[in-house]
Amino acid sequence: MIIRQISVIFFLALILTLSACSGNKTKPDDETMGSSGIEDGEPIDVGADDYSSSGLDEDGSVILDPLDDPASDLFVRTIYFDYDSASIRDDSMQIIREHGKYLSSNPDRLVRLEGHTDERGTREYNLALGEGRAKSVREVLLLEGAQEEQIEIVSFGEERPAVEGTDESAYQLNRRVEVVY
Repeated sequence: MIIRQISVIFFLALILTLSACSGNKTKPDDETMGSSGIEDGEPIDVGADDYSSSGLDEDGSVILDPLDDPASDLFVRTIYFDYDSASIRDDSMQIIREHGKYLSSNPDRLVRLEGHTDERGTREYNLALGEGRAKSVREVLLLEGAQEEQIEIVSFGEERPAVEGTDESAYQLNRRVEVVY
């Protein structure tokens, strides 16, 4: 009996909600549009002088922040390390240098370097190793012109694995520094 009453109340509430949502759809007049007089979704004509603030270059092509451009080395934000090592691998050096140059030319940008390890070793050892990895990346950033105050270091050790598993392929993906803007 109670279940039937709850079902009826729920059904009535659903009908009332649907009827409230199906009101008249009219085109907004000047009073309901924003102060620009442009309705949401309406295309905007960008004048030639407005390129820098529009996100378009002179050709009308989209200008991406290099951090968001998949063709840029800056798009890569994970640096991998060998087992029990805080030394930068050769295959990561160019990526880190590009991040350093980016920070140097964008002094208002801040970055957090998050050091990680695989699950082998003690908690304390892994926290220290994660910190050492982040410090290694920081040193290259500083050599490329980044400022000390732009960089924050955090070590998570083994606490935040990228992937779960106890095989070498999982371990390789967990030995990393993540570059977070």
